[in-house]
Amino acid sequence: MKIELTNEAAKRILELISSSKTTPIALRVSVDGGGCSGFMYNYELIDKINDDDLIITNGEAKVAIDPVSQEFLKDCVIDFIIELGSSYFQIKNPQATAKCGCGNSFAI
Repeated sequence: MKIELTNEAAKRILELISSSKTTPIALRVSVDGGGCSGFMYNYELIDKINDDDLIITNGEAKVAIDPVSQEFLKDCVIDFIIELGSSYFQIKNPQATAKCGCGNSFAI
């Protein structure tokens, strides 16, 4: 299974970890049901990695993905986008057949 973590996303993860008031070690990326297209990506800083998590790394940055979400994120690219007035994590998912207008949910 190939999941790519871009340099921009890795840099942002390390910034979030270093500025956190807790002691996170990774960013968890998961897929849950919801949104107007059926599925939504969720992002959470975590301080524990589960035994069954898939770990994606780029340098010191780590992303943890649970077994259920792994199937939805197969062959994805996790990126961080900075645009005029906003910045956000973006997942380029070749499995997604549609996404909502706001870009926060997708269909497979």
